[in-house]
Amino acid sequence: MKVAELRKKDVAGLQTEVKELQKTHFGLRMQKATQQLTNTGTLRITRRDIARAKTILAQKQATAPAGGSKSGAK
Repeated sequence: MKVAELRKKDVAGLQTEVKELQKTHFGLRMQKATQQLTNTGTLRITRRDIARAKTILAQKQATAPAGGSKSGAK
């Protein structure tokens, strides 16, 4: 998935994307373990997609509280 597509999503959308990618990666790992996976390069691609989505998610979560008000602090 492209970075521009991920940046358009909100935090909830990114979280669902990460979960979906992790499920896909797990399925690919199981296929590899049972000798059913023909293209092992897809493991690398999904692993990097997960890292890319998690990075953008962390960036969005870090910038979200910066604009908000601090409760209880004076």
